[in-house]
Amino acid sequence: MPGVVEPDRIQSRSFEIIAELLRGFNQSAPEWPIVRRVVHATGDPAIAGLLRIHPMAVQAGLAALRGGRPIIADVRMVEAGIDRGLAATMGCELLCAVDEPSAMETARKLHVTRSAAALIQLSARIPGAIVAIGNAPTALFALLEMLEAGSGAPALVVGVPVGFVGAAEAKAELMRWGRRGPPYICVEGSRGGSSIAAAVVNALLHMACDGVRTRLKEGGE
Repeated sequence: MPGVVEPDRIQSRSFEIIAELLRGFNQSAPEWPIVRRVVHATGDPAIAGLLRIHPMAVQAGLAALRGGRPIIADVRMVEAGIDRGLAATMGCELLCAVDEPSAMETARKLHVTRSAAALIQLSARIPGAIVAIGNAPTALFALLEMLEAGSGAPALVVGVPVGFVGAAEAKAELMRWGRRGPPYICVEGSRGGSSIAAAVVNALLHMACDGVRTRLKEGGE
């Protein structure tokens, strides 16, 4: 069929096209693998201009992964999009409590969404973890409220909830918190989604695993 590329070339060719489209971006910057993978996940080069990446985000995310810290997702779609093989290589547990019956009960008791309740239930696992929120602004607000109350901070917040009700506000609050709280990666405005959250985490996982492979190769020489 015309235009079909061999499977092992599709991603690499996509990355080549993205590099051509984003020639103005500093492609040697630590953030480049994240930008490239988010653009690849969305098929939209314009999303690069909406990404907001805290100066310490990449360093903090890689340190958490190399330390085998948990990766906490707000919804199953984020969890499903994260590369389990790479997470297992780094010894990082994937967590998502949104479908647990106890989360539904907590949501009813606290009058919050199920995603927010699930994050509250996982509060003991949050310190030092990567928290990836791709769907529910209420989950991001719940996380910020926990931080305000003195809960331990995650190593990195991937805050990219999508929507027209609360999403932009939650992300703006996250960026304000970022000046005194955990590093963040977010998409400004109403855009976002589970595929972006997973893409960010996967970019970090690839970077972390590449570092492990490089050290093993150097150690074997």
